[in-house]
Amino acid sequence: MTLRSLPTGDTAAATEHRTVVILGAGFSGIGLAIALREAGFTDLLLLERAADLGGTWQANTYPGCACDVPSQLYSYSFAPNPDWSRTYGRQPEILEYIRSVARRYDIEPDIRLNTELLAARWDDEHSLWRIETPRGALTADYFLSAAGIFAEAKYPATEGLDAFEGTAFHSLHWEHDHDLTGERVAVIGTGASAVQFIPEIQPKVAALTVFQRSAPWIVPRLDRPTLGVERALLRRIPLAQRAIRGGWYGLIEGFGLVGFVDNRFRHPYELLGRIQLRRQIRDPRLRARVTPDYMIGCKRAIFSDAYLPALDRDNVEVVTDGIAEIRARSIVTRAGVEIPVDTIIFGTGFEQIPTAFDRIVGRDGLSIADLYRKQPQTYLGTALAGFPNFFCTLGPFGAAGNQSAIYMIESQIAYIADALATARARRARRVEVRADVQDAFLDEMRHRSASTVWLTGGCESYYTTAEGGNAGLYPGWSFEYRRRTQRFDSTSYEMSH
Repeated sequence: MTLRSLPTGDTAAATEHRTVVILGAGFSGIGLAIALREAGFTDLLLLERAADLGGTWQANTYPGCACDVPSQLYSYSFAPNPDWSRTYGRQPEILEYIRSVARRYDIEPDIRLNTELLAARWDDEHSLWRIETPRGALTADYFLSAAGIFAEAKYPATEGLDAFEGTAFHSLHWEHDHDLTGERVAVIGTGASAVQFIPEIQPKVAALTVFQRSAPWIVPRLDRPTLGVERALLRRIPLAQRAIRGGWYGLIEGFGLVGFVDNRFRHPYELLGRIQLRRQIRDPRLRARVTPDYMIGCKRAIFSDAYLPALDRDNVEVVTDGIAEIRARSIVTRAGVEIPVDTIIFGTGFEQIPTAFDRIVGRDGLSIADLYRKQPQTYLGTALAGFPNFFCTLGPFGAAGNQSAIYMIESQIAYIADALATARARRARRVEVRADVQDAFLDEMRHRSASTVWLTGGCESYYTTAEGGNAGLYPGWSFEYRRRTQRFDSTSYEMSH
């Protein structure tokens, strides 16, 4: 850390200065810090608004919270863990894994917890970022965003919600002190979080009403505890762990055949889902109600062995009529049916543009959120025209619909570290992606997305914009994406001293 005297209005003030400031201390932020340290950037600071590191895995603590990607793949390739207790990691174990990696690489001293970003603005005159936080102002040569999109709750616009006199909360803000035993509970939404917590709460409640807008595709999860002998083998033979990771990678990557190659590849996957439905739902009327009416892959398919059986219990009702209004102690459907309710749990997903993006302002006075609301845009999901010395992870067209987010994050981390190292080697004070390069990339993304199942599969989801375009999934193979980000392509950028 250094103190730099810079003009701030009519007076000069000593301001804390860092070479690199990273927003967020989840998988992306911790990974960025490790890669940049290895590239020789030691003057780092991570800003984390929460009281702990871990990103979405410290924020989401609802019952049953777990990853839908096998743990051997949903982890850093440079920090394998042979001791996962299950095939699919659950929230406490994933959070402890992230903490252990941060400890191993001594990243914790560089994290400033309980520090929310209030503002970040590019100072064109001095070629640096001016950053405001509740704990003081600072400047940075580079500002990197590792802010995730699963950390801010989204609520539906429902008439009468403020009049409800019972308990209401979002799955992101689970009220663990509230006892659901014997209550009449309504769950609004059937996304990935709801699919995980519904089987957990169903045995406790007196009555559970699930309000479903559209049925999710459910495919077998086949989760199981790992055996002690397996963990011992992986500890002794690291090659075996790499082989398992590679096997999972290939299996999950294959879903790209449905997503962006040809939707006719969907039929085996849909058959698997229909077999799961027939096997786990006895009531044919309920089975019809929870059968999706769109192509698999159009929205996120969900891996679960417990969700469908939980719906087929005597104390559960699935309602598809939609909600007309919420009253003091009930929910009224559009069909006019009034359902008594003690507690409402929202499983309605997350805001796709984090609040912080309204506070990050680039060279032309526009925020990242301003640009994203016009259209999803970045270059390679990592850089944004009009934002010098700024890079991000999992930006629009930097996320994959058919692969572990960690794989994509590691590709971006390597690219960003190479970008900063290249700028340092050339003694460039600023680096910014060329607008024409970004426009060409976005045109390519639009063209390649046109025939994907995300846009042609007959559904609405966070995969698509309100106009029906691709909201930011990379329409290609993740190994292709990794090739594109293997080296920083400096000719695509303006670099100046």
